Amino acid sequence: MNDLDELLGRLARAPAPPALEHMEERVLARLKSAPMARSGAGLGLVTAIAALIMGMAGGVPAAATGASSLAPLGPQQPLAPSSLLFGTP
Repeated sequence: MNDLDELLGRLARAPAPPALEHMEERVLARLKSAPMARSGAGLGLVTAIAALIMGMAGGVPAAATGASSLAPLGPQQPLAPSSLLFGTP
């Protein structure tokens, strides 16, 4: 472990390579010169309409069904492990 600490210490004390001196300016210049892809208002409008339709479809109540016999806190729990292993009490 001491070898690793010594190697990392030497690396920290070493001067930075000259190629890294103006890297930030070069990266920012390339970002400014690269054309940016724009999706336009059409894609945003389609996305908003799709979200609206999905919200309206999710708000429609489902068809009424009968009461479930699987009440989680009721006295009858047919799928409880004790009922499955030992039978219904």
